[in-house]
Amino acid sequence: MDVFMTRREKLMSRMRAQQIDGYLVTQNVDIYYFTGTMQTGFLFIPSEGNPVFYVRRSLTRAQSESGVEVEELGSLRSLGERLKARYPSLFSNEGKAVIATEFDVLPVQLFHRLQAAIPMVEWKDGTMLVREIRMIKGPEEIEAIRRAAVVTDLAFEKAAASARIGMRDVELMTVIEATMREHGHMGLMRMRGYNQEIITGMVGSGRAMAIPTYFDGPAGGEGLGPASPQSSGNKTIGPNEPILVDIGCCIDGYVFDQTRTMVIGELDEELDRAYRVAEHILRRTEEKLVPGTSCEQLYIQSLELAEQAGLSEHYMGFRQDQVKFLGHGIGLEVDELPVLARGFRLPLEPGMVIAIEPKFTFPERGVVGIENTYLITDDGFEKLSVSREGLIRLGGR
Repeated sequence: MDVFMTRREKLMSRMRAQQIDGYLVTQNVDIYYFTGTMQTGFLFIPSEGNPVFYVRRSLTRAQSESGVEVEELGSLRSLGERLKARYPSLFSNEGKAVIATEFDVLPVQLFHRLQAAIPMVEWKDGTMLVREIRMIKGPEEIEAIRRAAVVTDLAFEKAAASARIGMRDVELMTVIEATMREHGHMGLMRMRGYNQEIITGMVGSGRAMAIPTYFDGPAGGEGLGPASPQSSGNKTIGPNEPILVDIGCCIDGYVFDQTRTMVIGELDEELDRAYRVAEHILRRTEEKLVPGTSCEQLYIQSLELAEQAGLSEHYMGFRQDQVKFLGHGIGLEVDELPVLARGFRLPLEPGMVIAIEPKFTFPERGVVGIENTYLITDDGFEKLSVSREGLIRLGGR
């Protein structure tokens, strides 16, 4: 059984347990996860029987890549009748079939069109069905993330060798992006959250990185202007200020996430101490990275440690711009499950891949912190990050 079939079987088993008759997969990343192709269309997975992928574009490419049967979509208005003809027992006149789909990402307008095209069914939110299956990574997914970790390290070391006083933040980001692209980075990192976008990472120096923005992360960044209000801008790197290198890499669709803090010279006492507290929080979190630990518990512990250090108002952003998590799952998207935050009482499970990122923000001064990516194993964790840790002091340049 190939990996895509295994994933579909997991979904079908959960559908049967929840009395769901079929799942209409609409989002490109979810389509890829279950078929091996990322073409546009609708994948229908019945709770029993064989799935079919109705493709709008490109039919030719889907036929060469897909792990399921492919048909041309044609008119969306005919989709309901085609499903009824293919799955007569499911779409009988005896009762409404229960069909799930991804309410978290499906546009309302398209949902209304699907309701009109597939009448006489009961629609159900299947968001968590898919997200929880994707939360547990298989060996092939972990291997892609491992390769992305190696490329991230190459880019980080290139950045450390290239950073100099007077260099613009965006120039440093260019060095990172060029190195990653040369080694297989796709050039994008996908996010599921509505209106959330991410560049290769959050890279910048001093006050520029402490500028808040809409992005749901502890570091914002000056960016190149109001139309791109995050990450690197045109500020020049100065001596004795933190340089945050929070970068991701995407290999074969799978994301890796990591943060390191550099300085040309020395940080002042308060920033240096805050960095050491961030490392302390990470080490204490690692102590509890075992199956069964509540995700919420890890976040609450980190809040307590930040408070004990007298740094609560700087933790994961500053005051009203603080984000309310310690870490997040990664995989095909940057913002996968689980989330280390209040309300997420899911226990850690083997196969989860989590980026953990304690950081501290100081307005007009900068952001310091560290982030590693971890695989939860049967008896603990494996650190997938391979880059050197500690505050990276570059000396005078």
